[in-house]
Amino acid sequence: MQIETVIYVLLGGLAGGFVNGLAGMGTSLFALGFFLVVLDPVSAVALTALLAVLAGVQGLWISRAVLSSDPRRWLRFTLPGILGVPLGLMLLDWVDPAVLRRIIAAVLVLYGGYFGLRRSLPRLEGQYRWVDRALGFVGGILGGFASLSGVLPTIWLSMRAWPRAETRAVLQSYNFSILLFTVAGLALRGAYEAQVWVAFAVVLPAGVLAAQAGIFAFRRITDAQFQRLLVLLCLCLGLGMLARELLAG
Repeated sequence: MQIETVIYVLLGGLAGGFVNGLAGMGTSLFALGFFLVVLDPVSAVALTALLAVLAGVQGLWISRAVLSSDPRRWLRFTLPGILGVPLGLMLLDWVDPAVLRRIIAAVLVLYGGYFGLRRSLPRLEGQYRWVDRALGFVGGILGGFASLSGVLPTIWLSMRAWPRAETRAVLQSYNFSILLFTVAGLALRGAYEAQVWVAFAVVLPAGVLAAQAGIFAFRRITDAQFQRLLVLLCLCLGLGMLARELLAG
């Protein structure tokens, strides 16, 4: 492996691992751009999914007490999300994913830009269990269709009046579960060739250390700061998606 490839793989591992440890999501946003510089698109996506699962295992471990205390909360998102993934894969033959990505990117920019500039953020106090299930299901469809499983749950949870530990635990478990299915699907397609495993061996220590650094930072911010962090991540995700679509076009 060339030194340039090693450098970009390490940078992607550090960026993606840190934000996953901090927020429980966002690995693709911060890692994929680095990986695409030196790897083909399929290998880059396959490596990103492995990195997200690696960081997600660590995040799930620190969230285990929250997850076990109220399993119904995260299962309301995760189980419908898993059911939605196959439907998303079926839609690939009917709808252009690029069009949907641009629409969602615009929504993220508008949402993140509007609330990111406001002093006070929305704080919904109700239960909204059916909304949780519906958004988890639609997120699963978007995950199978356009690799955007975490977008709607992140927007929704950034408005819920939950402690940051619960919000992060739900996002972490949800994204981890969807990504496991993504890794399985990529494996069935033969995406995990030798170069991906070599790159993963390089990214492994960087991803582990960066995720731990993100977890360390998460433990030192307040609930309000975490809520604003999710809003700003939505803005960054939208801008990143728009930039990627414009460059691809």
